[in-house]
Amino acid sequence: MDTNAVRERLLKRRDELRQRASDASAEARHEADPLSADFAEQVTQREHDDVLGAISSSAQAELQQVEAALRRLASGRYATCAVCGEGIEPERLAAVPCTDRCRTCAEGGNAALGRGARG
Repeated sequence: MDTNAVRERLLKRRDELRQRASDASAEARHEADPLSADFAEQVTQREHDDVLGAISSSAQAELQQVEAALRRLASGRYATCAVCGEGIEPERLAAVPCTDRCRTCAEGGNAALGRGARG
């Protein structure tokens, strides 16, 4: 596995997510346009704000996953399953670069092992 390529991919995604969250937050604060005096227009703006809030929340959640993946990469644990300790399949990491679980654990195959390991 080319860890430099993985790191670059994760850093690029982190930058994209930070920008998305920042843009959504700025738009939700109505920095460009204050609330309309028209009540119907205010309702539409508030619905728009709800969508922006969901976008920002989603970006923040994925950003946390990217940050965790970068920490695992730095510590040498990037390709190790957090539940069972086995290697994460390279094709899984290519498809889901933020994953911390092998396919079996992600599908719940090691649920009992995971509870024991955390408890």
